[in-house]
This record gives sequence, C-alpha cells and structure tokens, in this order.
Amino acid sequence: MERLNLSARAYESILKEAHTIADLEGTATVYGTHISEAIQYRNLDREGWLG
Repeated sequence: MERLNLSARAYESILKEAHTIADLEGTATVYGTHISEAIQYRNLDREGWLG
C-alpha cells in the first residue's frame, strides 16, 4: 500500500479484482500474478485507455 501510495479503499478494490481474476482462471488461491494484473487494470483506468 505504501509503495504504490494506495488508499485502503483502492487496496480493497484491487484485492476484489484479483479474486475475480483468480476465479476466472478457476483457482481458489489469489497469487501475485493476479494482484499484478489487477494493478495493471487499475493503472489503465486511471490513465485512460488511450494513454
């Protein structure tokens, strides 16, 4: 949270999205790759799809 300067709300949102990504892959465990992917989606949303 501190390294990425995330609020508690943003942290919760990323974890929820990571759980969704894990569910879509058919795994019950959330791995670092799921969290990384969720962070990437958050960055896309913040920057806009066109950059």
